[in-house]
Amino acid sequence: MGQATALTRNETGIETVCGILKQQFGDRFQTGAAICEQHGHTTTWLRTQAPDGVVFPADTAEVSDIVRICAAHRVPVIPYGTGTSLEGHVNAPAGGISVDMSAMNRILAVHAEDLDVVVQPGVTREQLNTHLRDSGLFFPIDPGANASLGGMTATRASGTNAVRYGTMKDNVMALEVVMADGSVIRTAQRARKSSAGYDLTRLMVGSEGTLGLVTEITLRLQGIPESIRAAQCSFPSIDAACQTVMAVIQYGIPVARIELLDALQVKAVNAYSKLSLPETPLLLLEFHGSEASTTEQADAFGEIAAEHGGSAYEAVATLEARNALWQARHDAYWATLQLRPGAKGISTDVCVPISRLAEAVTRATARLDDLGFIAPVVGHVGDGNFHCLLLVDVEARDEVEKANEFVGWLADMAIEMEGTCTGEHGIGQGKMAYLGRELGAATDVMRAIKVALDPQDIMNPGKITLR
Repeated sequence: MGQATALTRNETGIETVCGILKQQFGDRFQTGAAICEQHGHTTTWLRTQAPDGVVFPADTAEVSDIVRICAAHRVPVIPYGTGTSLEGHVNAPAGGISVDMSAMNRILAVHAEDLDVVVQPGVTREQLNTHLRDSGLFFPIDPGANASLGGMTATRASGTNAVRYGTMKDNVMALEVVMADGSVIRTAQRARKSSAGYDLTRLMVGSEGTLGLVTEITLRLQGIPESIRAAQCSFPSIDAACQTVMAVIQYGIPVARIELLDALQVKAVNAYSKLSLPETPLLLLEFHGSEASTTEQADAFGEIAAEHGGSAYEAVATLEARNALWQARHDAYWATLQLRPGAKGISTDVCVPISRLAEAVTRATARLDDLGFIAPVVGHVGDGNFHCLLLVDVEARDEVEKANEFVGWLADMAIEMEGTCTGEHGIGQGKMAYLGRELGAATDVMRAIKVALDPQDIMNPGKITLR
């Protein structure tokens, strides 16, 4: 299986820092084995590497103090949101201190007239949207899990709405960041655009905690649409479904969501969510706009789908019907685990140009069949992103070797198609082997930035690139 990185521990520094933090933070600093294990827990098949202590700061000043203390003794600092990342981002390969941002969960300011909001990193996406509900606004990025907005910023998350609303990089306007020496910077103001200097906001978005700790986030908001219409359509093959997606994008139909489930995934969803969808490849969609425009979009999609063999097409506007469809999609991971109880779910997340999507998904499913895996395919296919969820017995060496072979093959195929080895999960520890193949000499520039901003290599070390 993928191997967690091993780095040298600074035993003396760690012991000293733990003593200082215990004295300064009291019960908000914990070193118990269970809580440390929890904060090193990874939802991947990488081995858990626990930190030596977990601290719960309440504000930016406390985060700055923590980093200054750790920097003075050369001790690693690992940010922690809700622990839903999928590539070993929260592991502590050299030990150190996990900075749990869950107590920094205040919504600081809503500027409804400017369509933006300022939040602390521990705020979750569901918490934010609940707070915004009465304002007529919402935050559209939906990775599925109720992730923290700090974690979503760190991993450049996206999700089901990305085809219309973009990813975190498109929706983060400004950040407050604690740097590796404990200093605090702001990367931008609230203006909608700026030509002032380097784009430090985009540098920090997706940096996975390796350059600094995000302590405040300014986000773009959207108005809640007048009308939201969901739809479902079945297809005779993966190729037909993907060809439909490509045609929809090329025709410029402004779909808000367009999700692919292969036949095996539909079977799992039916069993888990008590649905009766045709067990063939399925597209789930959502249209946002006025009553007239969502009806027009749904009708236009139906015509395109019919040309590619689509059937059982149904568009619904009621909240209950929409929620049932999307809850089933969000429960796809748990539904898949029921196909092989006791197995570990290993999720991939490559992304390719839309024109190569049908070929990529078809080749991936054929390869999975050849290797004998139970592995449904789902995807945010409106932007070329899809996931294969392999069910693997991690105690069986031959299965692990085959799974590793497939993950590497899939990443290489995506890169050869001018795509990426990770559309939304990030590099972390699990995808480091493929970053150089994808970006080549650009990884040297990344290392230079890392050395310049974090010369002691204490900020989430052993992630993205190694020094």
